Amino acid sequence: MDYIILSVVLLAVGIYGLLTKRHLVKVLISIEIIAVVASMNFVLLASSLNRTLGEAFLILAFSTDTCVTAIVLALLVIVVKKYGTCDIRKLAEIEQSVDKE
Repeated sequence: MDYIILSVVLLAVGIYGLLTKRHLVKVLISIEIIAVVASMNFVLLASSLNRTLGEAFLILAFSTDTCVTAIVLALLVIVVKKYGTCDIRKLAEIEQSVDKE
């Protein structure tokens, strides 16, 4: 039962960070926290049911999460080189100014 409480708390921290942070790296970390919570729930499900299906889902989740993280970090590097900022609001302002032209 303690792990479920930990899972809910970490999910709340991840969602809070996702909704309140403006820096792209902090948003990425919040998304990673949410992904870890989902993986932890797979492990809890597998251990409670004594089945290996949860472990298979965990391996799948880790591999896809790693690929997504690598792609997002590469895009983050491209955005910083092109626009010179990691702030979400400044990037939105840049996009709006480009759309008006």
